[in-house]
Order: sequence, then C-alpha cells, then structure tokens
Amino acid sequence: MSTSNVTLEIAGRRYTVACAPGEERHIEELGRSISQKLSRQESLKAQSAERILLYAALLLADELHEVDKAKSAPSPQDGQAEALEKMAERLELVADRLETKADSA
Repeated sequence: MSTSNVTLEIAGRRYTVACAPGEERHIEELGRSISQKLSRQESLKAQSAERILLYAALLLADELHEVDKAKSAPSPQDGQAEALEKMAERLELVADRLETKADSA
C-alpha cells in the first residue's frame, strides 16, 4: 500500500506526516486548524516541539470535550417535546372523562 507525505507547519516548526493517498488535503486542513489555534499563544514559540504538540493536543481535547458537553446538554426542544407529551396526556384524560360522562348520560 502506498503512502503520501504531507509537510505541516505548526508553531513555526515543520513536520512531515505520512497519510493514505487522497487524504493529503484533509491532513493539510487539520494542520492549518491546529496552527491557527496555536498562533494565538505567543508564549509557545520558546517551548520545545513536544510541549507545543502537547499543548495542541490539550486544546483539541478541550474543544472536543466542550462539543460533547453541548451535545449531552438538554436543548430547549427537549423541554418542548416533554411539555407537548404532558399536554397530550392531559387531553387524553379529558377525552376519557367526556366519553365516560357521555356513556353514563
């Protein structure tokens, strides 16, 4: 199986990464995204490559955590669905009562 190489520049350092053919553009986009996140951190320029990559991993993990937290949080639509279900149950009770009264009359 052949591989391709992509060179990424992250925090002023160049890294060559192997990937499957056809994934080059995606890997380049990911590298640009990481580089943009790190570019806001001027203090990283004096750090070692390992610390920069650790910081990048922590930034991305935090971003993923926030996305997961947002997905698991109840949305306003969830509350609306519950309210509609309760209203439907009440309407069914009222309909049952009306049918019972109509049958007994």
